[in-house]
Amino acid sequence: MSDFSKYFLMINEDDPEGTEKTVIAYTLLKTQGTDAGKIDWDTATMKAKIPSEHGNLNHVCRVYDAKGHSIYIKQAGLETRISKDMTASLDRNRQESEILELEEKMAPGMVPHIYFFDTVMCASGMEDCSDFEVMRDAMLEHKTFPRFAEDISTFMARTLLLSSDVVMDHKEKKELTRRFITPDLCDITEKLVLMEPYLGSSRNNVFPPNREFVEKELYRDDALHLEVSKLKFNFMTNAQALLHGDLHTGSVFIKPDATKIFDCEFGTFAPMGYDIGNVVANMIFAYDNGLSADDDVFCSWCLDAVEKTIDLFISKFSTLYDEAVTEPMAKVPGFKEYYIDSILRDTAGYAGTELHRRTVGMANVVDVTSIKDERKRLLAERINILAGKDYILHQGRFKTGKDFVDAVLNAREAAVKTL
Repeated sequence: MSDFSKYFLMINEDDPEGTEKTVIAYTLLKTQGTDAGKIDWDTATMKAKIPSEHGNLNHVCRVYDAKGHSIYIKQAGLETRISKDMTASLDRNRQESEILELEEKMAPGMVPHIYFFDTVMCASGMEDCSDFEVMRDAMLEHKTFPRFAEDISTFMARTLLLSSDVVMDHKEKKELTRRFITPDLCDITEKLVLMEPYLGSSRNNVFPPNREFVEKELYRDDALHLEVSKLKFNFMTNAQALLHGDLHTGSVFIKPDATKIFDCEFGTFAPMGYDIGNVVANMIFAYDNGLSADDDVFCSWCLDAVEKTIDLFISKFSTLYDEAVTEPMAKVPGFKEYYIDSILRDTAGYAGTELHRRTVGMANVVDVTSIKDERKRLLAERINILAGKDYILHQGRFKTGKDFVDAVLNAREAAVKTL
């Protein structure tokens, strides 16, 4: 029997048999006296398997039995899975679990349920969402999800507004801000997203045929660098609301009738537009992939989802604002409109930085890298670069969903001319 009274990495991809025994023992131990403890495990048929694909940071294992019971165990390692040179605090598992618990209260049914989290083993047990698909994987097959804009706009409007100073007790929010400060993970965002794609870092992954274009458009544009520097310092200093912090389509479980958001280990208090902009950018990556396959129906759905997500977010946020606001100065006539306008500005800016970092930065996105035809990949990357620049350089222009979509169509037209 393993000793779980002190930390060790129990989920080891190089030792699946040892992992299975250890994780099953751990699951049985930790699910006693919790919600998960109500599961009547069939211990004789219990198995623990590491999924073939999971995230860049943590280690996960699915535990299940022949009766259909299941749970996911997620554990933080001393190193990130994407790179042994990148470290992150083991406390991130506790933080992610607590954020998911808060989000479940603010947006019921829209995140996996947390059964327990363990600050010694830096591990948690969470709801098994195997009956869902990871949205990015599904969209690589050009599947569409008509409910997505409705669901994601609800999730963002509720979790962002209800964790902000216009609604939350200021002392409670400041305590949560302190509790969810993660210098290691914020440092990753500040460098990989908000600096390196513009300064020509050696860690960048630039598609060689596109290098000259990248150098001209991203590395040597002083006006762009100035606006990105503002966005970086806004992210570092504006603790506006509790973010997911990495809200891309690989962090969304989806099926036709439901959506769940997961993997919020980058969660922190920062500008709301960072989350919203990430959603916009990742739908554009899906559009890129559809464009490379000449799938007009899928491309239309991607852009329609962008437009609806923005417009529904504005509408839902505005309605909820009127219902939930508690801060007296936030009720001053005109302040709500100013507040929403500032969120949309940030949304445009951070949509641009996400488009750029996933195209030329350390962590490229498979929607684009899987495009085999060189010319079509160049087109996709240049759409991302040019649309991203438009968002960043003209943040004040983006007031509606159509504005965000028009930037993509304009970038496509301009990108074609560069080939």
